[in-house]
Amino acid sequence: MPELVLYYSPSCPFCKKVTDFMLKHDIKIKMVDRDWSQENRQELIDKGGKPQVPCLLIDGKALYESDDIVKWFQDNLVAS
Repeated sequence: MPELVLYYSPSCPFCKKVTDFMLKHDIKIKMVDRDWSQENRQELIDKGGKPQVPCLLIDGKALYESDDIVKWFQDNLVAS
């Protein structure tokens, strides 16, 4: 399985879409609240190139947009 890290913000409706999907399908990965600290925000910028959330890092490569992240989960982590 690839190394997965989700950067999110609790107040972001697009992040909620992703986290609700994760909860429904029992997907458990490392999650980092971008808004928790300036260090988390800077880490997201350093790794992903911008502060946008949601951002799923897949082996260090950033995937943005909630629909794309949900699709990636469906294609790679959810049993058919």
